[in-house]
Amino acid sequence: MRGIELTEFGGPETLVVRDLPDPVPGTGQEVLDVLAAGVNYADTHQTEDSYLAKQELPLIPGSEVVVRGSDGRRRVGLVGAGGYAQRIAADPSSMFEIPDGVDDGQALTTLVQGATAWHLLRTSTHLQPGETVVVHAGAGGVGTLAIQLAKRWGAGRVIATASSEDKRALTLDLGADAAVDSRSPDLRAALREANGGRGVDVVLEMTGGPTFDASLAALAPLGRLAVFGMAGRVPPQPVDPGKLMGRSTAVIGFWLMHVVARPQMMVEAVGDLMSLIAAGELRPVVGRTYSLDQAADAHRALLDRSSVGKLVLDPQS
Repeated sequence: MRGIELTEFGGPETLVVRDLPDPVPGTGQEVLDVLAAGVNYADTHQTEDSYLAKQELPLIPGSEVVVRGSDGRRRVGLVGAGGYAQRIAADPSSMFEIPDGVDDGQALTTLVQGATAWHLLRTSTHLQPGETVVVHAGAGGVGTLAIQLAKRWGAGRVIATASSEDKRALTLDLGADAAVDSRSPDLRAALREANGGRGVDVVLEMTGGPTFDASLAALAPLGRLAVFGMAGRVPPQPVDPGKLMGRSTAVIGFWLMHVVARPQMMVEAVGDLMSLIAAGELRPVVGRTYSLDQAADAHRALLDRSSVGKLVLDPQS
């Protein structure tokens, strides 16, 4: 089979297509054709070995796949690695069946990005009706779904940030009430201005560095900042617990693997998302589909922030 195998850690240049032996199934596993694989920002950390979980070489990246089971039905599921290949050894019974009205790219949005958006709002920040929500990277895979879910669940105002006019226009089309340039020289002021001069209640943040710092400063009393990534590769300023107490604010970390370790939490989120998509009540934004030979381009698009929505890899092309 053809697949991407890393023999060294580094940037997109390490994503080299190779002829590889078919995987050997373990107990309860089958060798399945990979119809599509999701490309996630976490994958760029995986290839650098800068992820929360340490990686070992050789490595086939890719943590989410759409496969066709021996019964002919499509399933979507999370795997530790191995998605960037034409075949994978996996247990289809641990995956989610895909309804006929949901295509492969849409199904992939429900896992890493969809479940993250769902649990950031429901589990981490406990969004309440009428609250103001800031969604950073609003045109990305998590952001495009978080905007819609926040509005659906009663947010009084959703403020999205994005780096280009086209991306900001997309966030407004998805239901955001305001769109802010993520490169604003005074992001704290820009966020508060977009909320009528008031502090914001919930921030979903995955950039780190100055974006984290400005977002924390923009919180209203009892506000919550949920951090689920560090795309900028720059850490924020240390958080002062005394200042958190002084404004009754909270900083909440989120890593999807802790949800995966509690399967019912994934079932609840993915099941809800899949039903909403199938009913036409949630609009997943699926961006470009790449061939195996273009995997490096997909990672570059994530790293330079030119991508929109969910990126998909087609290992069969």
